[in-house]
Amino acid sequence: MAYRKAYNNILETIGDTPLIRMNKICKNIEAQVFAKVEYFNPGHSTKDRMALQMIEDAEKEGTLKPGGTVIECTSGNTGMGLALACIVKGYKLICTLSDKQSKEKMDILRAMGAEVIVCPTNVAPDHPDSYYSVAERLNKEIPNSFYPFQYDNLGNRKAHYLGTGPEIWEQTEGKITHFVVGVGTGGTISGVAKYLKEKNPDIKIWGADSYGSVFKKYHETGEFDENEIYPYITEGIGEDILPKNVDFDLIDHFEKVTDKDGAVYARELARKEGLFLGYSCGSAYAVVEQMKDQLTKDDVVVVLFHDHGSRYVGKVYNDDWMRDRGFLNDRNKTALDLVNKHGEKPLITIGSEEPLLTAINKMKKYEISQIPVVQDGAFVGSVDEHRIFDLIVDKGGIDQKSVKDVMAAPFPVVDSDEDLKNVMKLVDKNVSAVLVKIDEHHHHIITRHDLISSLH
Repeated sequence: MAYRKAYNNILETIGDTPLIRMNKICKNIEAQVFAKVEYFNPGHSTKDRMALQMIEDAEKEGTLKPGGTVIECTSGNTGMGLALACIVKGYKLICTLSDKQSKEKMDILRAMGAEVIVCPTNVAPDHPDSYYSVAERLNKEIPNSFYPFQYDNLGNRKAHYLGTGPEIWEQTEGKITHFVVGVGTGGTISGVAKYLKEKNPDIKIWGADSYGSVFKKYHETGEFDENEIYPYITEGIGEDILPKNVDFDLIDHFEKVTDKDGAVYARELARKEGLFLGYSCGSAYAVVEQMKDQLTKDDVVVVLFHDHGSRYVGKVYNDDWMRDRGFLNDRNKTALDLVNKHGEKPLITIGSEEPLLTAINKMKKYEISQIPVVQDGAFVGSVDEHRIFDLIVDKGGIDQKSVKDVMAAPFPVVDSDEDLKNVMKLVDKNVSAVLVKIDEHHHHIITRHDLISSLH
């Protein structure tokens, strides 16, 4: 029996992903910025679209027959899309991956029934051990096998021309002015660009590229410069080849993004927007930040975020991994990072009408050097050890004084996602701490000592 609201299989759930306005992370950008969040696809990436398209095209062309084996070189996400298609349609799947891909990606592919072959990253594309060459060799050796080769298979960009592009046009009611996405195989950017520019040729198409990739220089000069090729960490974007899916004529600009900025922005998107995204999604958003001077209040920017952060928990979302590569420092920490170091402790406060001796006793008991002053649920002042010491030296006894008689101005209040470098600017010789707003009813404190301890 068929039910009206039920899908026949997992493949029918591919596509129609949401467009979500971004708010906090882009508060200094004049344009409206939206996220096309592709991890809502069942395989958690935009690659589900093109994987299914390539399989169905091969079936129609007769190059993929019942009981066949699909062999593909992948950074992981295309492999996942192919795994879904192979499960439903009854094919065997072999994936070749470079060794820079995350362990999570490899484990997920194995969990979905794929055979995974790991190949070295630091070899030329035509080297017999490269993940391209190994996939090609297996295709020749295994009877009744199909090698989609997503880089040159134009079903890749066809999927985005038929699906992703029309969705974005409809979701923005035709008002989109800029489309931004990371470029790897080129299928997403080229397919979406073709559709959007047919609707409005003035729409700008910006691609995120990695340092160590050939795309930007080739686009700007027409030269394939092998000196541009060197190892980088970012997964899923940039190439050391020129895939046929990349239509350079449709792309207005390539913007290089560092490994560090891609990782940092991915973490910021999680904290500030609740979008738990893959590594190169941070790179795609970095393009908007790096080119924000070219945007106006009338622009509507759509950034396609192509995969989910669950595949990078051992890398981008692991503090040790980030720290080992020099990606964590004061420039990209937030107030919440410091709060989390002692977040289990309650915020100690003192009422404005209470005796100053009570404040001193609290500071001794909890071994703190300053204390916020509250009245009727609001922060109205502050007291710290330096102010108390000065009172004792200058005026003698403090037994009869209340907190309101001696308190200074209240500590500054910042949002939990405030960049740490901005928090540091608020602390000086007269301001010993900053309050961090966690939510409407909870605050925490960052002291001068906390800020000094965070330096490394």
